[in-house]
Amino acid sequence: MEISGFFTAIIVGLIVGALGRLVLPGKQKISILLTMLIGIIAALIGTFLAAAIGVAETRGIDWIELILQVALAAGGVALVAGARRRS
Repeated sequence: MEISGFFTAIIVGLIVGALGRLVLPGKQKISILLTMLIGIIAALIGTFLAAAIGVAETRGIDWIELILQVALAAGGVALVAGARRRS
């Protein structure tokens, strides 16, 4: 992954975190900063997964990579919100 790809993943991660939170039903009791952090991590992992399965470089918008990132962010938000609810 190049440096520009890393910074792009961080910027996309901020948006992906919010999208991941939006696709979950109900209210999540975690801060927006934690949501953004989860989004950044999900974007980075999604980028690596997309590269691993060979769909990172496509013409136009990388829809599969974006769907992977949002799904990972939603899963991360659900996991953290569930863990905070229990404690």
